[in-house]
Amino acid sequence: MKFLKVNLLIVVTIIMASCGSSGPTVKDDVKKLKSYDSYAYLPNKDTIISRDYDNDAINSTIIETINANMRENGFRLDKLQPDVLVYVHPMFDEQVAVNANPVYTNYPYYRPGLYVGPYYRDFMYDNYFTIQRINGPRVKQVPYRERTIVIDFIDRRTNEILWRGTTDETIATRRIERETREYVDEIFKALY
Repeated sequence: MKFLKVNLLIVVTIIMASCGSSGPTVKDDVKKLKSYDSYAYLPNKDTIISRDYDNDAINSTIIETINANMRENGFRLDKLQPDVLVYVHPMFDEQVAVNANPVYTNYPYYRPGLYVGPYYRDFMYDNYFTIQRINGPRVKQVPYRERTIVIDFIDRRTNEILWRGTTDETIATRRIERETREYVDEIFKALY
């Protein structure tokens, strides 16, 4: 009987040790993201209000640069059933912190195409308006810095944020298009 108790205690100890409470790591997130192969955008209504910036031009540059990086990393656009949804936060205006977890996409409307910027139209997930709440344990709050961009990669099936990308830099205003491209490229360098 004593032998059975000792063996049972050893087995329970081994099982408990293997069930560690370590959280997901960036390496885990990147590995999971690399297992996907298609993407589309969750458009947002975040527009750059400041007249110092051309909202359509900046957002078009962001989308074009993300598309180039996604293709370069083996992703293909799939508007019907993408594996990954890309959600962009261009932070060029007033100081409002990026949401942590959960993130609510701002679609208080249900009519497809309503209020969506033209830069998203050819690349957005067809059923984007059905995604209202995005969550996930991996998301840390990103402090607001003017002229920065945050890019979220979201698992379409679970609505969990797989990875949130940004850099420590800010976008210069002199050559804003070039700086925006370099900024987005820098985010992807951290990912791959």
